[in-house]
Amino acid sequence: MALEAQDVYFRYNKKQPWVLEGRSLKLERGERLALFAPSGRGKSTLAMLLAGYLAPTQGQILLDGEPLPSKGVCPVQLIYQHPEKAINPRWRLGRVLEESGSLQEDMLEAFGIERPWLQRFPRELSGGELQRFCVARALLSGAQYLICDEISTMLDVITQAQIWNVVLAEAEKRKLGLLAVTHNRHLAQRICTRMVEL
Repeated sequence: MALEAQDVYFRYNKKQPWVLEGRSLKLERGERLALFAPSGRGKSTLAMLLAGYLAPTQGQILLDGEPLPSKGVCPVQLIYQHPEKAINPRWRLGRVLEESGSLQEDMLEAFGIERPWLQRFPRELSGGELQRFCVARALLSGAQYLICDEISTMLDVITQAQIWNVVLAEAEKRKLGLLAVTHNRHLAQRICTRMVEL
């Protein structure tokens, strides 16, 4: 079982240069893979292609040999660098989690999510607190593959460690395919067993 990008090309329109040219990547279930490159190399674009948010101009994205499902909850979940962009600002945070499944007490505890926060709106929490919600939401959705796009770049060192510790533990327990998109080589080497460079 694997998530694959096969000879993928992408550009936003014909007047712009290619963002990606002939890129391929394969992520197995249970694998921890780092996608490493400096800023501006198309890492986030490839992450969105793999999660089904964008369609390749050429090439294909396959999940276990088939196109990504177009309906229902996608088994590939993408967590963005900026959590405020991924959460409906009009929803209380309890609704954000309920959208993905039942509220699991052990998951809330693992991410340090306090019950009173569930009654708040996204603007009432810090960036680190919001990112915990985004990761928990992705895991509660029943994801088989988790794409983490620079999820800890904007966070303090302690919060970074807390989030990555839980993500790695859950990935191991659930046999998830984990793709860590990063420009931090040290982080890539620390949390992943294999690294691909763009």
